[in-house]
This record gives sequence, C-alpha cells and structure tokens, in this order.
Amino acid sequence: MSDLLERLRGRGWRMTAQRRVVAEVLDGDHVHLTADEVHARAVSKLPEISRATVYNTLGELVSLGEVREVATDQRAKRYDPNAHRPHHHLVCAQCGAIRDVHPSGNPLAELPDSERFGFTISGVEVTYRGVCPNCTAA
Repeated sequence: MSDLLERLRGRGWRMTAQRRVVAEVLDGDHVHLTADEVHARAVSKLPEISRATVYNTLGELVSLGEVREVATDQRAKRYDPNAHRPHHHLVCAQCGAIRDVHPSGNPLAELPDSERFGFTISGVEVTYRGVCPNCTAA
C-alpha cells in the first residue's frame, strides 16, 4: 500500500474533503489511474467533486512530488502515488495495464560512458512491454 495519505498529512497539506477523496482514490499499490478514472472514482465517494478540482489536485500533487505523472505510450497520462519508491513499469501492449516492478541491478551501470554523451545522469525510467495474462487468455 502506498503511504500517500500519511505523507500528505506529514507535510501539513490542507486536507479538504475533495483533496482527501482524490488522495484516497490514488492510494495503493500498482495504482496508475488517468485523471478521468480518478474523477470517476472520486465522484462515487463524493458526488459533488468537480473534474476541475480533480485536475487541480492532481497537478498540485505532482508539483509537490507526491505523485508522478507516467506516460508510457500514446495514451492518457497516468498518476502514480509511489513517487518515493524507486521502481520501473511493466505495461501491457494491448490493454495498457501497468504494474510496478522492482528488478535487481542498476540500470545506470548498463549505460556505458560512451553512450552518456557527457550527460550527468540523475535518474532512469525503464518501461517493460509485453502482454498481460488477461489479454493473452482473451
């Protein structure tokens, strides 16, 4: 389970009913929802929440560094609450399902100096692609 709500409380983030619902919707493992999915789930908990409030709250959470925007393909951006746990993503090429993965090893070590072109590298994002079991079975 991600600790998003706990992190936000620890920061003293003003927890309005709308913000709390958005954070609750995002809280968990392997959560990679689009803004529209966050809104749909938030409405089921708090019917009066507006789409604009959801988008503004997501933008604020990204700016705070508490949620990561994930763009793995041509589809809509997704929001990942596991911003403080280094991980990569496994994406289904058919349905777009995303799972967090934690392979061993250091992906930076796999990039030789000759391929760094003088860059000082601050991070690595790896996306593994394949077909999930549900799509394989279909």
